[in-house]
Amino acid sequence: MGLANQLTILRLLMVPLFIILLGYNKPLYALLVFFLAGVTDALDGYIARSRNQITKLGKILDPIADKALLVSAFIFIYNSDLQVKFPYWFVVLVISRDIYILLGSALIYYLKGHLEVRPSIFGKATTFFQILTVITVLTANIIFISETIVQSLIYITAGFTILSFITYTYDGFKQLKTIEEVKNGDKNS
Repeated sequence: MGLANQLTILRLLMVPLFIILLGYNKPLYALLVFFLAGVTDALDGYIARSRNQITKLGKILDPIADKALLVSAFIFIYNSDLQVKFPYWFVVLVISRDIYILLGSALIYYLKGHLEVRPSIFGKATTFFQILTVITVLTANIIFISETIVQSLIYITAGFTILSFITYTYDGFKQLKTIEEVKNGDKNS
């Protein structure tokens, strides 16, 4: 197992530590673990590409580690005793989008036999703003950050979450349409 995959596994192991720190109302330490997990994410990607160590295992584990950390952050910050938290509607929106994309991807894979993963600019922006929002909320529990800034960031993140939901839906329908076109082409032959 290469170094890149080892870093991804380390990131997965950080998720329970992050959750425990939130449960014990330790936002500074939770923020440090979240930041360290982000560093390992950047490092494992860099190492995998620069050393040509991109593996099937890494392609599976990396997004799982990313989603496990982010989804845990939204759920456990919402349910924590922290002063600054996410609103319920926001947590439901973020997690619903991820479940929707996962189920849609599984459906396309089932019907088509493969899935063309095409990250969109809105998907990348959503991930960026979700990470920024988690960092901001944790930081707001350590030092003063205006409620207006926190709320604005939550609404911006929600907007990108909805836009990425729409673009991935459109892309999914395009992929399903090609299945129909192939089936109709076979019938016309």
